[in-house]
Amino acid sequence: MQPNHPDYPSPDYPGPDQSRGYVTRRVDRYRHGEHEQVSDAVTEELPVAMLYNDVPFAVMMVTPLDLEDFALGFSLSEGLVAKPEELLSIDVRPRLEGVELAMRVASDTVDRRAGEAGERLLPGRSGCGLCGARMLEDAVRHPAPVGDGPRIEARALERALEALQAMQPVNSVTGSIHAAAWVDVEGKIALVREDVGRHNALDKLIGAMVKARIDPQRGFALVTSRASYEMVTKAASAGITLMAAISAPTALAIHLAESTHMTLVGFARPGSYVVYTHPQRLLHAAGATA
Repeated sequence: MQPNHPDYPSPDYPGPDQSRGYVTRRVDRYRHGEHEQVSDAVTEELPVAMLYNDVPFAVMMVTPLDLEDFALGFSLSEGLVAKPEELLSIDVRPRLEGVELAMRVASDTVDRRAGEAGERLLPGRSGCGLCGARMLEDAVRHPAPVGDGPRIEARALERALEALQAMQPVNSVTGSIHAAAWVDVEGKIALVREDVGRHNALDKLIGAMVKARIDPQRGFALVTSRASYEMVTKAASAGITLMAAISAPTALAIHLAESTHMTLVGFARPGSYVVYTHPQRLLHAAGATA
């Protein structure tokens, strides 16, 4: 493919299989009155167009890693497929402007949610308003209640918090990317996915969990972000019963976690955390519950 071909990808994007999730740039660094020119690692962020049966659904800004996990997790967490088997194929297509994820689904959900004029279908994310939601019921979805789930000892959360930083390869060199991790009941991290968007990282994790046949009733999710309403919605849609975030939740996130019977933990740090909903799943010292 020649560089002037209209579908030729950006020079900064080596392709979905080769991308490191970051690029390097020469920068001027000033520190304590000293100046030097150095090579700095910068997180990649590309527009990724989501197409279902040739119908455009949304364009997301995504770090180009684990895109097939993202496609599967996004499709499930947004309710575009009810089960993994309904996502028949995923075609990752680098384009000049970004990447297309062209999916074939055995579902008419996208067609039913499409507007007459084919407008953007996905409700906006926290921080950008609800650009794209046509009605109030489009803006906030209410997943079904999650199952009972396991009881998690607080020291398992501590173990995961201590281990997570070393398991974020892109963040270790850029310092600017979110992670979502799946943790077993003993506190061992089984999967980590990274992305510039907190909800993208969670979608990638959900997709990876489904591909690995991980039971969401046998562990918990840990995210390096705030717990906004869409994070709770996605986690509950995947059947996750406990999610811990290193930052704060929103009021709507707490309401959704309460209504879906999810345990929501915020401000998770080594030695401290706040439990906002359904505290019975998190066991403290000597097996006592909150």
